Amino acid sequence: MDEAHKSDKKIVFRGAHMTAIIDKAAQDIEIECWAQGFEPPINKLTGQVVLIEIFQVNCPGCFIHALPEAIRLHQSYESQGLKVFAIATAFEDFEHNTLNKLQGLLSTGELQGDPLLQLGKAGFLDDNKLPYSIPFSVAMDKLVKNETAVNKSTVNQFILSQIPDFFQGTLSESRKRAIYLQAQSYLNSKTVNALTFEMYQLQGTPSSMLIDKNGILRQVSFGTVNQLEKDIQALLNK
Repeated sequence: MDEAHKSDKKIVFRGAHMTAIIDKAAQDIEIECWAQGFEPPINKLTGQVVLIEIFQVNCPGCFIHALPEAIRLHQSYESQGLKVFAIATAFEDFEHNTLNKLQGLLSTGELQGDPLLQLGKAGFLDDNKLPYSIPFSVAMDKLVKNETAVNKSTVNQFILSQIPDFFQGTLSESRKRAIYLQAQSYLNSKTVNALTFEMYQLQGTPSSMLIDKNGILRQVSFGTVNQLEKDIQALLNK
């Protein structure tokens, strides 16, 4: 699987499942449990602007960029009607991105895997622990066993869900072959489906989902989004 700027964000092919749609009512999230705090269904949060931060326990960029920014936005705008919470998901490194590892992180602040290695080298950690705590609710995405057979048909369907013009476009045969092998490798390694991650067609972690006061999904973004605070301010002022 390709990774771009691994220290900042992780990317992945998306799966084709029931999907949430921009400018339509936000689909309620599918979660295993609330690992910290609790939030009601999204349709019970009308009247508030909702920011949902999606991260992985094994995603360095989530801890150095996305979660600190979500915490800052929570602290700055909660009194004005912003509701912030987070969902831990898993689309790779499944042995690290588990409910047990999430609970350990929330209770001790200790990191493991890539975040421990990369953030430790960067001097970001305090005794191998995060230098901050997460002040809002955190849920674990609903993970179900992936039992889809990997064959030519399912690989092609998967590719077309991401690149609709794959067979009609201008990609060279060598590039098509590389994409096919990448998709095949990813599907072979995909032991679980993360339901909220796939429902919202997320590209990777960190990702942010922004919902307006009427429960309408307004934005789904991947990586660091400089415009996010301005978009939140605009929705709060409506």
